[in-house]
Amino acid sequence: MNLKKAYLIVFLILLTDQITKIYVKTHFVLREDVTVFKWFKILFIENEGMAWGTEIPGTYGKLILTVFRLIAVSGIGYWLWDAVKKRGSNYLIVAISLILAGAFGNIIDSVFYGLLFDDSSNNIATFYSSTPYGQFLHGKVVDMLYFPFIENYELPQWLPIVGGKEITFFNAIFNIADMAISTGVGILIVFNKKAFHKNH
Repeated sequence: MNLKKAYLIVFLILLTDQITKIYVKTHFVLREDVTVFKWFKILFIENEGMAWGTEIPGTYGKLILTVFRLIAVSGIGYWLWDAVKKRGSNYLIVAISLILAGAFGNIIDSVFYGLLFDDSSNNIATFYSSTPYGQFLHGKVVDMLYFPFIENYELPQWLPIVGGKEITFFNAIFNIADMAISTGVGILIVFNKKAFHKNH
């Protein structure tokens, strides 16, 4: 696969990711949800940290995280260029393209969204607001895809420790960028031998 096709994958995923985020941000109030199917909801949340809502504590935590993401994306971009140059397998190039697109998609939120939107807590956000909620490098990542396949299911009382407790599976809320990263990593794990097989 050549670099143009790899960049096309990155561009299409990035475009889809940003369109869905901007739409949700400008049409939903924070925590508002719409049920598409019983097992699929659009639920608008904002993530200030890394995956699963992890945060780096302290005054400069958000800045450190964003700078780290920028460095990581630069490294992934070089990895993609190098894989194409060395004629890596299509599995490897597609996987890296997905990871790069996802990482870049979430970086756009972190870098620019604090400047572009006002707060979503009590009202629908305005694009290019005169009163933005944050500053450069301090934006929040928009998440909205929620798949509660099993929701508020009470476990049997006879189970040790967890008996009688309610569970929800799958309770993560994520976005297109996160899906791209997970899919790319999944390809590298499942198709490891094919991904890292060198073309001769």
